[in-house]
Amino acid sequence: MEFSGVTRSYGSRLALDGVDFALSAGELTFLVGPSGAGKTTLLRLINREIRPTRGEVWVAGVPAHSIKASRVADLRRRVGVVFQDFKLLPRLTALENVAFGLQVGDLRISDEEARDRSLDALEAVGLGDRGSAFPDQLSGGQQQRVAIARAVVTQPLVLIADEPTGNLDQENATEIMDLFEDIAAWGTAVLVATHNVEIVTRLQRRVLTLVQGRLVRDQPSGQTGRMAWLASS
Repeated sequence: MEFSGVTRSYGSRLALDGVDFALSAGELTFLVGPSGAGKTTLLRLINREIRPTRGEVWVAGVPAHSIKASRVADLRRRVGVVFQDFKLLPRLTALENVAFGLQVGDLRISDEEARDRSLDALEAVGLGDRGSAFPDQLSGGQQQRVAIARAVVTQPLVLIADEPTGNLDQENATEIMDLFEDIAAWGTAVLVATHNVEIVTRLQRRVLTLVQGRLVRDQPSGQTGRMAWLASS
């Protein structure tokens, strides 16, 4: 994934201003910054929910900045998305939620294949025995694991997560981040927007810092100082 000179404005307000960075396959990176810094806007550009005002956004070899509407579905099959509030369908079981995420992106997949792949995805996140449970029968941490299974069942090249631990206690947040590390180890580029200081400090991964729409710091893995991160947030 690569951002090249990306600016996004809403009228006279700049949400992103000349952002440049690239992520490699298998790289887990944190996106941090104060509220209103532009983190959610940046993630929405990756999934082609919006277009940049200027600049280029390349995702898994696809020019997200210029593709036609008819190709957006193809792009989104290459991008997994995890949300803070899970966004599970309450009337579907865990297995059905994951399978739905797979089949809505590719109508050619049979019910049997969708079920098998969804079971594998649930197994990968440690919920192989909870496929028949409905969301309200699962804890917050388990619901987020189902959401992650739904995001990775398509085997995306890029995974983005917007405050995925925001509704979880520290123990569950740590377990979820361990899952993201596993996903990156499979070869997926993972970008996590977060305010969780403890996790960013503990994992010592690359950190991109946004302030008022500008990328003001790009700290390599192993150089994530707690105080430096706090000062930028």
